[in-house]
Amino acid sequence: MDIRPSFAAQSYLQAREAAAPGTGGGGGDDAGFARLAASFAQTLQDGESTARAAMTGGADPHALVEALAATQTAVETVVTVRDKVVEAYQEILRMPV
Repeated sequence: MDIRPSFAAQSYLQAREAAAPGTGGGGGDDAGFARLAASFAQTLQDGESTARAAMTGGADPHALVEALAATQTAVETVVTVRDKVVEAYQEILRMPV
């Protein structure tokens, strides 16, 4: 097997870029949390606009029920995540120093 220094250096650089923290297009945890929060806010806004439209006669009752169910699911998910975060924080506080 013939390994040239330029090929080895190029492979090393590619592996280093792929393993570097905060790169690779994923955006990291902060970007994931920002997307999650934006998605939650968008779900709430969609539900509110559908409810307004249903009150003025612009949306059918089926769309209103779907929007309310999506909003309820989003709120329950956020509450569950919040409870898990609080539980983890309390567990950290109970750890001996």
